[in-house]
Amino acid sequence: MTYTALIAGGGIAGTAVAIALRKAGIDAVVHEAYDRTADNVGAFLTLAVNALDALQAIDLDTGEVGFDTPRITITSGSGRRLGELPYGTGAPGGLVSRTVKRADLYRFLREQAVSRGVRIEYGKRLVDARSTGGGVAARFADGSVAEADLLIGADGLRSRTREIIDPAAPGARYAGLLNTGGYARAVPAAGEPGMMRAIFGKRCFFTYTVHPDGEVWWAANPAQATELTPADVAAITPAEWRTRLSELFRRDHGPALDIIAATGEIFAGWNTYDVPTVPVWHRDRMIIIGDAAHATAPSIGQGAAMAIEDAVVLAKCLRDGPDTESAFTAYERARRARVERVVEQGNRTGGWKALSPLARVPRDVIMSLGMRHLARTGNDPSRWIYEHHLTWDETAWSASH
Repeated sequence: MTYTALIAGGGIAGTAVAIALRKAGIDAVVHEAYDRTADNVGAFLTLAVNALDALQAIDLDTGEVGFDTPRITITSGSGRRLGELPYGTGAPGGLVSRTVKRADLYRFLREQAVSRGVRIEYGKRLVDARSTGGGVAARFADGSVAEADLLIGADGLRSRTREIIDPAAPGARYAGLLNTGGYARAVPAAGEPGMMRAIFGKRCFFTYTVHPDGEVWWAANPAQATELTPADVAAITPAEWRTRLSELFRRDHGPALDIIAATGEIFAGWNTYDVPTVPVWHRDRMIIIGDAAHATAPSIGQGAAMAIEDAVVLAKCLRDGPDTESAFTAYERARRARVERVVEQGNRTGGWKALSPLARVPRDVIMSLGMRHLARTGNDPSRWIYEHHLTWDETAWSASH
């Protein structure tokens, strides 16, 4: 069928689904709450191989954005090497994971969407939406109203669309970790470019990778048992972050202290959340995708991947379905089990970062044994995440029924 779509949210999920819908012959308008200066919001992320596979399904190649990150090493705070493995195994077509600045990915997706005829309107924060019988009318904070055949909520962790669809919908779940990071230069101890390094420190998790031009991209996850308000997190100054992180990594082996010292500006911090299970994904020609439906903690680098996969699958279901309700039902059937399993995996992995000092000793032993088993057998228990393959020409109905 031919539809028109309103998309609430102009982030990764929103622009990706707009591009996918255009490929399916469906007109879409993206309504983004922020203005254009919000392109610089965020730090960096890794597009795992399943994300790149989904992008290829809608004719997108991120080859000029970011850099290849083919492998990951894991060490303990004592400097003990726990293992090394490909950053995503079983990749279709020989794909290699890529690490990108979030702002660069936003710009890339936005430019690709616009080049395909997608209109993006800024300063459009969704306030409410209602069924009009044959479609949906959305109202925005600036007083404007827009109508279309359907509304796709790609409005993230604090999704207003999720609340409109189901006022009793659960909110985000705090994961017990803070996030911060930055970019550093002239750190010889950082090593060769392209390797992602994860350090399960004695008091804090630290990860970094080196860009081919020598810049070090890093992030840290201090444990924070009590959830801080956004104002409390924002009140932590860069100088306070530097002091706190220096103390957390003071007893660790590795380059964390050198990297932090060489960082000109440390990111403003933020809390870590996930959204494990949202019972109702769609109602009255409205549906949620990406973080609005199933946010995952960043521990396994799958947030962007799940959003992009969602975009492709939803567009295919709308392309092939006889009506919106059938398409939405087929989409949920195709996606729910996978994304909820990914969220749970992210929660387990994130939990390993927030352990007490006493519990970190057996954790390191368990991780080392697990990595040895993986190296010996090649049996990666996370292959199911990365081997997921989407083909645009396959009928959505055959994949979801």
